[in-house]
Amino acid sequence: MTKDLAARNTGWDEPTGPTPAPRFIAEVSSNHQTDLDRCLAFVDRAAEIGCDGVKFQLFRVRELFAGEILEQSAEHRTRARWELPTRFLAPISQRCRERGLAFACTPFYLRAVAELEPHVDLYKIASYELLWDDLLLACAQTGKPVVLSTGMADLAEVRHAVAILAAAGCRDLTLLHCVSGYPALAADANLDAITTLGRLRHDAPGVHLQTGWSDHTVEPGVIDRAVHRQGAAMIEFHLDLDGRGEEFAAGHCWLPEAMAEVIRRVRVGFAADGSGSKVPASNELEERSWRADPSDGLRPLRETRATWAP
Repeated sequence: MTKDLAARNTGWDEPTGPTPAPRFIAEVSSNHQTDLDRCLAFVDRAAEIGCDGVKFQLFRVRELFAGEILEQSAEHRTRARWELPTRFLAPISQRCRERGLAFACTPFYLRAVAELEPHVDLYKIASYELLWDDLLLACAQTGKPVVLSTGMADLAEVRHAVAILAAAGCRDLTLLHCVSGYPALAADANLDAITTLGRLRHDAPGVHLQTGWSDHTVEPGVIDRAVHRQGAAMIEFHLDLDGRGEEFAAGHCWLPEAMAEVIRRVRVGFAADGSGSKVPASNELEERSWRADPSDGLRPLRETRATWAP
């Protein structure tokens, strides 16, 4: 990660220690209701529940779907009400800075890459855009970190995307395994694919390549497994504030309280790893003198008996 990004975001510094906990990214998606106050509330709530970053989407329906689709589908045309105004970017970025969160956003049209560049700390490329080399190039050429979701892709397609990003200058890349079902079934998660994606780091020398999981299952056990078995370095999840977001009814969005518990549990687990040295814990030191003395098998040690008083 570049120094300027690390300096800006206390929640996005280069991790230290042998086994860093994963970074949690709250995906707002289309749950913002085109309301700046609600957008800022998402940032605040993400910080409160322990996230490291928050992600929005920047699209224009007329540049997202082909004209022949829009002509025939009123449902696709009405998605225009989900568009994030570009005037929201600066205040969202400022609030993220104030709350120590990274600000990520997904560009869905080429011009969006430049519109986002002054504001975001990293680009997220959606699974549906994985095949679009021009978008990959544009994001990589900014020099900012890139996160790429890989839903629906096969390994050859992901390998091609990694090659494009690396050749264009991306040096900080996170590949998220993803199942593009809304919601996705836990039985379809195929979390072992995270390990498979990790092997692609051998195809991209000079790139800091990590892997993670983009969750659509809303199942705590799936996230636990991705972290503790697959070593996911990043967990992205869809967040809604109150069950009133546009996407909540589909069933793939977490509510804050539920995700707060998942994050807490993961962080507690990593904090419990310790140094690995077999030495007494600080809260054991006093009890050491109350062990059985080897001379007679009675507690406490003889030197403690000699000085102890109730």
